[in-house]
Amino acid sequence: MDFSIQPVLQNNKVILYPLQEKDFDALYNVASDPKIWAQHPNKDRWQKQVFRNFFDGAMQSNGAYKIVDKATGEAIGSTRFYDYNEPDSSIFIGYTFYAVSCWGKSINPAVKTMMLDYVFQFVSTVCFHIGADNLRSQIAIGRLGAVKVAEQEVTYFGEASRPNFVYEINRNQWIKK
Repeated sequence: MDFSIQPVLQNNKVILYPLQEKDFDALYNVASDPKIWAQHPNKDRWQKQVFRNFFDGAMQSNGAYKIVDKATGEAIGSTRFYDYNEPDSSIFIGYTFYAVSCWGKSINPAVKTMMLDYVFQFVSTVCFHIGADNLRSQIAIGRLGAVKVAEQEVTYFGEASRPNFVYEINRNQWIKK
Protein backbone atom coordinates (compact mmCIF):
# COMPACT_ATOMS: atom_id res chain seq x y z
CA MET A 1 0.00 0.00 0.00
CA ASP A 2 1.43 3.36 -0.98
CA PHE A 3 -0.90 5.53 1.09
CA SER A 4 -1.97 5.81 4.70
CA ILE A 5 -5.44 4.67 5.71
CA GLN A 6 -5.11 6.58 8.96
CA PRO A 7 -4.05 10.15 8.31
CA VAL A 8 -5.58 12.92 10.40
CA LEU A 9 -8.44 14.31 8.31
CA GLN A 10 -10.42 17.45 9.02
CA ASN A 11 -12.97 19.84 7.60
CA ASN A 12 -14.99 22.70 9.06
CA LYS A 13 -17.16 20.35 11.19
CA VAL A 14 -15.03 17.43 12.37
CA ILE A 15 -11.54 16.05 12.86
CA LEU A 16 -10.80 12.36 12.33
CA TYR A 17 -7.95 11.17 14.54
CA PRO A 18 -6.39 7.71 14.25
CA LEU A 19 -8.01 5.61 16.97
CA GLN A 20 -5.89 5.00 20.07
CA GLU A 21 -6.44 2.75 23.07
CA LYS A 22 -6.87 5.81 25.28
CA ASP A 23 -10.02 6.71 23.26
CA PHE A 24 -12.06 3.81 24.65
CA ASP A 25 -13.82 5.67 27.46
CA ALA A 26 -14.75 8.69 25.32
CA LEU A 27 -16.12 6.48 22.55
CA TYR A 28 -17.94 4.16 24.92
CA ASN A 29 -19.59 7.21 26.44
CA VAL A 30 -21.05 7.85 22.97
CA ALA A 31 -21.70 4.20 22.06
CA SER A 32 -23.50 3.35 25.30
CA ASP A 33 -26.77 4.77 23.93
CA PRO A 34 -28.91 1.81 22.71
CA LYS A 35 -30.62 4.08 20.14
CA ILE A 36 -27.40 4.15 18.10
CA TRP A 37 -27.54 0.41 17.55
CA ALA A 38 -31.32 -0.07 17.14
CA GLN A 39 -31.13 -0.59 13.34
CA HIS A 40 -27.64 -2.04 13.35
CA PRO A 41 -27.12 -5.78 12.81
CA ASN A 42 -25.34 -5.98 16.21
CA LYS A 43 -27.92 -4.34 18.45
CA ASP A 44 -26.14 -5.00 21.76
CA ARG A 45 -23.01 -2.92 21.10
CA TRP A 46 -24.22 -0.39 23.66
CA GLN A 47 -23.17 -2.92 26.34
CA LYS A 48 -19.64 -2.24 27.59
CA GLN A 49 -18.29 -5.78 27.12
CA VAL A 50 -19.68 -6.01 23.58
CA PHE A 51 -18.40 -2.54 22.72
CA ARG A 52 -14.96 -3.51 24.07
CA ASN A 53 -14.84 -6.31 21.48
CA PHE A 54 -15.91 -3.87 18.73
CA PHE A 55 -13.25 -1.38 19.88
CA ASP A 56 -10.56 -4.08 19.93
CA GLY A 57 -11.46 -4.98 16.35
CA ALA A 58 -11.25 -1.32 15.39
CA MET A 59 -7.79 -1.06 16.93
CA GLN A 60 -6.61 -4.17 15.10
CA SER A 61 -7.93 -2.84 11.77
CA ASN A 62 -5.27 -0.08 11.76
CA GLY A 63 -7.74 2.06 9.83
CA ALA A 64 -10.13 3.27 12.53
CA TYR A 65 -10.81 6.81 13.66
CA LYS A 66 -12.23 8.74 16.54
CA ILE A 67 -14.52 11.45 15.16
CA VAL A 68 -14.26 14.72 17.08
CA ASP A 69 -16.62 17.69 16.84
CA LYS A 70 -14.38 20.57 15.79
CA ALA A 71 -16.43 23.17 17.69
CA THR A 72 -16.52 21.35 21.05
CA GLY A 73 -13.51 19.04 20.93
CA GLU A 74 -15.73 16.14 22.06
CA ALA A 75 -15.72 12.63 20.62
CA ILE A 76 -18.94 12.10 18.66
CA GLY A 77 -18.34 8.72 17.00
CA SER A 78 -16.06 6.47 15.03
CA THR A 79 -15.51 5.19 11.49
CA ARG A 80 -12.84 3.32 9.59
CA PHE A 81 -11.21 2.36 6.32
CA TYR A 82 -10.82 -1.41 5.94
CA ASP A 83 -10.31 -4.28 3.49
CA TYR A 84 -8.02 -2.41 1.11
CA ASN A 85 -7.64 -4.46 -2.08
CA GLU A 86 -4.73 -3.18 -4.14
CA PRO A 87 -5.33 -5.37 -7.24
CA ASP A 88 -8.97 -4.24 -7.40
CA SER A 89 -8.10 -0.66 -6.40
CA SER A 90 -10.84 -0.73 -3.78
CA ILE A 91 -11.39 -0.15 -0.09
CA PHE A 92 -14.32 -0.20 2.33
CA ILE A 93 -15.52 2.58 4.61
CA GLY A 94 -17.71 1.57 7.50
CA TYR A 95 -18.19 0.55 11.11
CA THR A 96 -19.46 4.11 11.54
CA PHE A 97 -21.54 5.36 14.43
CA TYR A 98 -22.42 8.82 15.74
CA ALA A 99 -23.86 10.24 18.93
CA VAL A 100 -27.63 10.60 18.62
CA SER A 101 -27.17 14.35 19.24
CA CYS A 102 -25.38 14.50 15.85
CA TRP A 103 -28.11 12.84 13.83
CA GLY A 104 -29.70 15.09 11.22
CA LYS A 105 -26.94 17.69 11.49
CA SER A 106 -25.01 16.81 8.30
CA ILE A 107 -22.15 15.19 10.25
CA ASN A 108 -22.28 11.89 8.35
CA PRO A 109 -22.15 13.49 4.89
CA ALA A 110 -19.31 15.75 6.07
CA VAL A 111 -17.32 12.77 7.35
CA LYS A 112 -17.99 10.50 4.37
CA THR A 113 -17.29 13.28 1.84
CA MET A 114 -13.96 14.02 3.48
CA MET A 115 -13.03 10.33 3.56
CA LEU A 116 -14.08 9.81 -0.06
CA ASP A 117 -12.22 12.90 -1.27
CA TYR A 118 -9.09 11.60 0.45
CA VAL A 119 -9.21 7.94 -0.55
CA PHE A 120 -10.21 8.52 -4.18
CA GLN A 121 -6.71 9.90 -4.66
CA PHE A 122 -5.53 6.28 -4.28
CA VAL A 123 -8.35 3.87 -5.23
CA SER A 124 -10.98 3.61 -7.94
CA THR A 125 -13.83 2.10 -5.92
CA VAL A 126 -15.12 2.53 -2.38
CA CYS A 127 -17.53 0.01 -0.92
CA PHE A 128 -19.73 0.03 2.18
CA HIS A 129 -21.26 -2.83 4.17
CA ILE A 130 -24.69 -1.71 5.39
CA GLY A 131 -26.85 -3.90 7.61
CA ALA A 132 -29.83 -5.33 5.72
CA ASP A 133 -32.23 -3.76 8.24
CA ASN A 134 -30.34 -0.48 8.66
CA LEU A 135 -32.61 1.77 6.60
CA ARG A 136 -31.13 4.96 8.05
CA SER A 137 -27.65 4.10 6.78
CA GLN A 138 -28.94 2.77 3.45
CA ILE A 139 -30.67 6.10 2.79
CA ALA A 140 -27.64 8.10 3.93
CA ILE A 141 -25.19 6.23 1.71
CA GLY A 142 -27.57 6.48 -1.24
CA ARG A 143 -27.62 10.25 -0.84
CA LEU A 144 -23.87 10.24 -1.39
CA GLY A 145 -24.34 8.42 -4.69
CA ALA A 146 -23.48 4.87 -3.63
CA VAL A 147 -25.55 2.09 -5.20
CA LYS A 148 -26.40 -1.36 -3.87
CA VAL A 149 -24.41 -3.98 -5.78
CA ALA A 150 -24.66 -7.15 -3.67
CA GLU A 151 -25.91 -8.88 -0.54
CA GLN A 152 -23.38 -10.57 1.70
CA GLU A 153 -23.06 -12.24 5.09
CA VAL A 154 -20.47 -10.23 7.03
CA THR A 155 -18.60 -11.74 9.96
CA TYR A 156 -17.81 -9.02 12.46
CA PHE A 157 -14.73 -9.22 14.69
CA GLY A 158 -15.63 -11.59 17.53
CA GLU A 159 -19.34 -11.51 16.62
CA ALA A 160 -21.75 -13.60 14.58
CA SER A 161 -22.16 -12.99 10.87
CA ARG A 162 -25.09 -10.85 9.79
CA PRO A 163 -26.79 -10.08 6.46
CA ASN A 164 -25.47 -6.89 4.86
CA PHE A 165 -25.93 -5.05 1.61
CA VAL A 166 -22.82 -3.96 -0.26
CA TYR A 167 -22.95 -0.44 -1.68
CA GLU A 168 -20.38 0.98 -4.04
CA ILE A 169 -19.29 4.27 -5.51
CA ASN A 170 -16.49 4.72 -8.01
CA ARG A 171 -14.11 7.60 -8.52
CA ASN A 172 -15.70 8.75 -11.78
CA GLN A 173 -19.15 8.92 -10.18
CA TRP A 174 -17.72 10.85 -7.24
CA ILE A 175 -15.83 13.37 -9.37
CA LYS A 176 -18.98 14.15 -11.37
CA LYS A 177 -20.95 15.04 -8.22
